[in-house]
Amino acid sequence: MTATTLTSEAIAQFHRDGFLVMPDFVDRDTCRALRNRADELVRAFDPGEALTIFTTKEQERKIDHYFLGSGDKIRFFFEEEAIGADGHLAVPKERAINKIGHALHDLDPVFAPFSRSPALAGVVQALGVERPLLLQSMYIFKQPGIGGEVRCHQDATFLYTEPPSALGLWFALEDATIENGAMWAIPGGHREGLKSRFRRDKNDQVRTEVLDGSPWPLERLVPLEAAEGTLIVLHGMLPHMSRENRSPRSRHAYTLHVIEAGAHYAEDNWLQRDPSMPPRGFNTAGASR
Repeated sequence: MTATTLTSEAIAQFHRDGFLVMPDFVDRDTCRALRNRADELVRAFDPGEALTIFTTKEQERKIDHYFLGSGDKIRFFFEEEAIGADGHLAVPKERAINKIGHALHDLDPVFAPFSRSPALAGVVQALGVERPLLLQSMYIFKQPGIGGEVRCHQDATFLYTEPPSALGLWFALEDATIENGAMWAIPGGHREGLKSRFRRDKNDQVRTEVLDGSPWPLERLVPLEAAEGTLIVLHGMLPHMSRENRSPRSRHAYTLHVIEAGAHYAEDNWLQRDPSMPPRGFNTAGASR
């Protein structure tokens, strides 16, 4: 990645639409290195009994302690259709993983330096996050044929701060097209309020609190197709989604979420980290809470 100076027009576009598409932000060699590292992590992973499925369809029933404890760890989550009726993998392990999360940016020797680059820090601060803390990271596979849908949502539902400050950084490590599950977003939807909160209580029970039950205006969705190396920046209040991948091609992506150090991170957000490993800024010796 090289330093990028955002123009005033680009910054205005982000605040108008709630997203910004930045082609060629990551070079192909770096994309390949990140894909290779994800492959290494999957090869070394022994599923054992940890067949946790990631889905946005039935969150309250599907969430478990393996997921809830992943905020400061590297853990693996499976595609819904990768698990057979007998509870075992129906496809090879390498084609079964939905995502790896949620602390690659802290714990992995390849993803950590990528995640804390000065180029990223410059983009985030130009868009208004003055003292960013890196909170969450995910490697998403969007497997060919069985890549599951991610329903329309707002990141602030899950990573709520007061005032709202979450910002998503989504890197296309392979071409993302309509056919293989590109993201879709509702331009300007970030200005229309938060629809729900995903809360975790002291007993580790989770529930979705509906704040606005009106349906998403899905007719306003636009596709965010992205060539390999593209960075898409997403406002935390922006409604976005991705559809199933029924194509023969995967759609690998890496995502980071940052929050403002000066904002209050809700104690009932699902993602909580051990006090010994607080979120840090782009400078590894930087701010923590």
